[in-house]
Amino acid sequence: MGSLHRVLLYSVPISTNVERVTLALAHKGLAVEHVEVPYDDRSEILRISGQELVPVLVADAEVVADSTAILEWLEERFPEPALFPRDPARRAETMVFVDWFNRVWKRAPNVIADELEGDAPDRELVARHAAELRGSLDVFEALLDGRDYLWGDRFSVADCVAFPFLKFGLLWTDDDPYVFHAVLRDHLRPDSHPRVAAWIRRVDERPRA
Repeated sequence: MGSLHRVLLYSVPISTNVERVTLALAHKGLAVEHVEVPYDDRSEILRISGQELVPVLVADAEVVADSTAILEWLEERFPEPALFPRDPARRAETMVFVDWFNRVWKRAPNVIADELEGDAPDRELVARHAAELRGSLDVFEALLDGRDYLWGDRFSVADCVAFPFLKFGLLWTDDDPYVFHAVLRDHLRPDSHPRVAAWIRRVDERPRA
């Protein structure tokens, strides 16, 4: 725990994983300097972190890559206001959700985007994963039954992790060039999921660092 002299956040334009971190930083009241690199030239990211994915957080002498790792690092260094439950069992449950979202939920939109960007998309494969993606809205609608946020009455790491992806079903800008985001827009419209729609609007009102 303690203060930081300088925090840099390396990103590319319109990054879902970067927004996870900017939501968390703002929640904890931490200032950050943004360093945006071109989407197709990540040599600076590679030089700093040894890999090419964003976000990368540079805090004084520490370099932390991967959005989930950054969220955990922020919680360890700046535990208040909390993003993770203090109770060990509840924290473990939260990490199961985060892991499910990253390893399982995100697979469907990635598969669809990869197919659509290829020369000969497998339409049956796309349809199967699109149905899976649309069906996942039922899970989030149920999680929001009787509460304002995915993991209870307070904003948490679960909201940081999921919101930047689910928001595209409701929030969209015409200048967004990414096929992945268009996949989210097309298959996550919460027309019959009012709690999800309200949650998207609620979280979108929160600040970003």
